[in-house]
Amino acid sequence: MYLKKKKSALSKKEKLFCLSFINSLDAELSAKAAGYTRNPLKKGQALLLKNEIADEIAQLRKLRERAMRNSSVVGLEKIAFSPITDAISLLYMDKPSYETLEKLDLFMVQEIKKPKDGAMEIKFFDRLKALEKLGAQSPADESSGSLLDAIRLGAQQLSEGGE
Repeated sequence: MYLKKKKSALSKKEKLFCLSFINSLDAELSAKAAGYTRNPLKKGQALLLKNEIADEIAQLRKLRERAMRNSSVVGLEKIAFSPITDAISLLYMDKPSYETLEKLDLFMVQEIKKPKDGAMEIKFFDRLKALEKLGAQSPADESSGSLLDAIRLGAQQLSEGGE
């Protein structure tokens, strides 16, 4: 047995209006983008008063928020765990071409400076802060502490000359 797709109560123009509105938050601009040419300000305001439109906008906002959260998690993971080899390679390149630069993975690079003396400085995003944002807790055993605590302890011991 096949499930029938629930027919949307919104027209294509109304759906376009909703999509445009969540990006612009401008009823007139969204009405124009959806193809409402006669008095788009009035039409946009009228559309916002419809329950079906309000529900669609609320649903689209929730989807957008979820997508943004997922994107930010992926970005934080890349900052926390990406290798820095391409950035180090960049330090040793004399005059890299645009095509070469395009191929480098420099996602974790926060800033690149090239002072007048010709040297290059590369500043990376803080991996520990990225891990904090990810909430990198050890789920298996609370008593063992978090992954973040282990990384901090290891970094502290290294800076003190320990092994």
